[in-house]
Amino acid sequence: MTIDENLLVLLLALLLDRIAGDPQWLWTRVPHPVVMFGAAISYADRQLNPASLTGSQRRMNGIAAILALLLLAVAAGFVFNRFFALFGLVGILLETGLVAIFLAQKSLADHVAAVAVALRDEGLAGGRSAVSRIVGRDPETLDEPAVCRAAIESLAENFSDGVVAPALWYVVLGLPGLFAYKMLNTADSMIGHKSEKYIDFGWAAARLDDVANWPAARLSILLIAAGAWIRRGTSAGREAIRVAMRDGALHRSPNSGRPEAAMAGALNVQLAGPRIYGGVIVREPMINDTGRDVATSGDIEDGVSVFYASCMVLAGVTFGLFLCFL
Repeated sequence: MTIDENLLVLLLALLLDRIAGDPQWLWTRVPHPVVMFGAAISYADRQLNPASLTGSQRRMNGIAAILALLLLAVAAGFVFNRFFALFGLVGILLETGLVAIFLAQKSLADHVAAVAVALRDEGLAGGRSAVSRIVGRDPETLDEPAVCRAAIESLAENFSDGVVAPALWYVVLGLPGLFAYKMLNTADSMIGHKSEKYIDFGWAAARLDDVANWPAARLSILLIAAGAWIRRGTSAGREAIRVAMRDGALHRSPNSGRPEAAMAGALNVQLAGPRIYGGVIVREPMINDTGRDVATSGDIEDGVSVFYASCMVLAGVTFGLFLCFL
């Protein structure tokens, strides 16, 4: 496909995902593509990451594994692209549906909004249970403001790597680029940890994921600022950019801190700070330490509102670019 066709498909996919999200009735009957990516990654892990290897051997195997997985993803994307090209308009609609599967607008917003609902209806225990479905930190260590911060952080981070990054890589490289990005992002979430088992084997996946997410994380700042301006006014939009520029690099990730800082500025709330993963305290500075130090369920709802407005801006930009390339 040409770039104008990619832009058209992306625009339609953004609209479809915003309306339909991830239909559970479908994924209970057929495997989600990301599940299939995960199965390929697990197979590589079992075959190439035995405990008997040295660290350097694991690192070399990890490099070989992620390159092979990316090659497989690119090949699959190319095959689907060529197949859809055989069917003209119907092929464009089929590709739209496939691209929508890899976007996470409605599903992400629904999961995050569920945390606010659970806090109101079921109290702290319900909030902890709901937030445990979207973050990796120990839920039993979280008080109510920490549950709210965790939900907002997940919303901002996943806006970048669950919406903006796949959209960007699809526009630039089509289905091969989209498939490769999702394979890489899935590999990072599965093997890109700094645990004894994966610190070497997952090194290449983690580093490549950082590179792949670099542009989307910066673009997310502008989109969140635009969404904040639409929902919360000019001041919130300015604060989103100001805090992102000042505090975006405080996060241990070279990318996650950017959208998180933008959302913190948009909502005037503190995010990040010390937290516990697997019983281990991760000490990080607070993002937007001049903001409110107590996040609430209302802040989660405001964050979802900003998120949806940011997605709307992304769709608007896509439409504008499509018109430019006509």
